[in-house]
Amino acid sequence: MSVRSADGIRLHVEVHGQPGAPTVVLAHGWTCSTTFWAPVIRELSDRYRVVAYDQRGHGHSEIPPSRARYSTRALAEDLSAVLARTVPAGERAVLAGHSMGGMTIMAAGGRPEVADRTAAAILISTGPADLVAELTVLPPGVRSPGLRRFLHRQLLRSRLPLGPVSPVSRVALKYATMGPGSPAGQVEATARIVHACPTVVRANWAAVLDRLDVRAGLARLAAPTAVVVGTADRLTPPVHAHRMVAELADPQGLLLLPGVGHMSPLERPAEVAAEIHRMAAAHLVGGAGSADRPESADEPADERTAVA
Repeated sequence: MSVRSADGIRLHVEVHGQPGAPTVVLAHGWTCSTTFWAPVIRELSDRYRVVAYDQRGHGHSEIPPSRARYSTRALAEDLSAVLARTVPAGERAVLAGHSMGGMTIMAAGGRPEVADRTAAAILISTGPADLVAELTVLPPGVRSPGLRRFLHRQLLRSRLPLGPVSPVSRVALKYATMGPGSPAGQVEATARIVHACPTVVRANWAAVLDRLDVRAGLARLAAPTAVVVGTADRLTPPVHAHRMVAELADPQGLLLLPGVGHMSPLERPAEVAAEIHRMAAAHLVGGAGSADRPESADEPADERTAVA
């Protein structure tokens, strides 16, 4: 379906899974699309109604006509529009956001129209601020903090087209965004998704990420919230996850995925889906008993490490 955001931008929205089942809403990250969530959707669609949408400019959603239409406020308004269309009034959903999708959830923190439709949230491989300062894409040999920030900023905001997927681009993308053990099929899938993002969209969102600060929204995020991160994430390293857990009003645990990079939903879809199910069972359908409570839901809401 198509959904119009507050400023008129058309968003592409997909609904998968079981009609009438509890709803999970998925928000993807920078340079990705709904296709990125396919492995997670397959894990969840037997018991949930799964909503996924293309962020503005990505996938089949409309490309904003000006830089002014790229902002964290726009991300929050897009999420609000999707929820208003796909989650009936009086009902709630579990929200899961990867990378810029997690930033979207944080940017919408405190918005009543979003809070009223949110039972719980999962912030996956994301961060609320200081993204450029914490990037670890450059090798440790580049020691100067100032030089590292400058070079990371140039990489982030590059307007060079990515071009066709090639052996060189696969290697570079895997190093920057995925864990060292990621198989060739995962790397190929990631490369095709990322390379499909228009250059202007990638660059304009990069400018937003460069100055990102959604810490105020994070502090206002009242729903019970879990955090997931790969230990080998170079784009949003685990330092962000620990900071978010410390700032959340209702933290529900930190799940560490050993050896996993930034693309955790594609690298480890079963574990990410299990965490979404854990939160849904505990905060959306657990009281009604309409979904089996996973074993992990009985664990304390603290730091956990997935078994490889």
